[in-house]
Amino acid sequence: MKIILFSKYSRLGASTRLRSLQYIPFLKRLGIDIISFPLFDEEYLSCLYAGKKRSPFLLAGLYKQRARHLLQGKQALLLWIEKEGLPYVPYWIEKRLMPKGVPYVIDYDDAVFHQYDLSPYWPIRIFLGRKIDKVMANAAAVICGNNYLAERALQAGAKCIERVPTVVDASRYSVSEPKGSDEERSPVIGWIGSPSTQRYVLELKPVLEALHREYGARLVLVGAQPRLVSQFGDLPVEVLPWSEETEAEAIACFDIGIMPLFDGPWERGKCGYKLIQYMAGGKPVVASPVGVNVEIVQDWQCGRLADDMGEWKQVLGELLQDSALRQSLGKRGRQAVEQHYSLQAQAPRLANILRSAAKRT
Repeated sequence: MKIILFSKYSRLGASTRLRSLQYIPFLKRLGIDIISFPLFDEEYLSCLYAGKKRSPFLLAGLYKQRARHLLQGKQALLLWIEKEGLPYVPYWIEKRLMPKGVPYVIDYDDAVFHQYDLSPYWPIRIFLGRKIDKVMANAAAVICGNNYLAERALQAGAKCIERVPTVVDASRYSVSEPKGSDEERSPVIGWIGSPSTQRYVLELKPVLEALHREYGARLVLVGAQPRLVSQFGDLPVEVLPWSEETEAEAIACFDIGIMPLFDGPWERGKCGYKLIQYMAGGKPVVASPVGVNVEIVQDWQCGRLADDMGEWKQVLGELLQDSALRQSLGKRGRQAVEQHYSLQAQAPRLANILRSAAKRT
């Protein structure tokens, strides 16, 4: 079975790497061959992550290439599209470029529809506000990472809605305790992410400072910008560069993994991937009670939820004092990954979703 994947990014883009590319070897073993065409290449992403301006000529060339690839989609039994074919292009244009008679599945791990319907620019709200709803309504299947996204697909009139969480390859993560006893070393509160989400951690500065004074805790940030350290004052902060090869090793050095969030429309669409990474490494988690975080933590009993600063200080302090509790919660998190939040658990499901969608016209 041949499927053409229209991903948003190359492997350097987290959403593409996690929602589609990491599945390709598993799907191939199940008889599904994937040909991948990214929209934004590594040159574009390197500029984006470095905070540099992207050339309009580069962007125009990438859009032209995507339009050409969409027209070639008639060679496949099914199209697998990440979010939308052409961002910020009206639906009627995108639809005309899609090959007639070839069904497509559409995948969401973020509330991208809010880039349009909640945009501060009225022309975007008017001309693109309902674009994603139309994309969803005409898909053979809409694959969503959480209930918030699935509810939008339902409201849009999607024919088939499938919930598939964002997952890890469980074999890449090992469960190990940081070396040394709590008395011999400074416990580590860890966070992994990107510069676009590091602002959430900065909000916890007063809590983290207090925990450092009381328990000697220090903060390790994986993937944040190095200059963020200066904004934490005297709090010991270590920033590690992110890479796909070293992320699991970095998490193994954590005692606790955190995922603070604001409670907003965009945040409610997130899929809790940070938590799943911590859980894969056998680490207890502490998260804001926003969106899918509540489901992950409560259903699997793998950590604590913390709403305000007082709760963050209380639950982090409790975990810092009790290594047995950390191990117990971490063990439950690892079990959850093996049973549900892993490639090994979800790849057969995804294969069945794709096969079923290919039969719809």
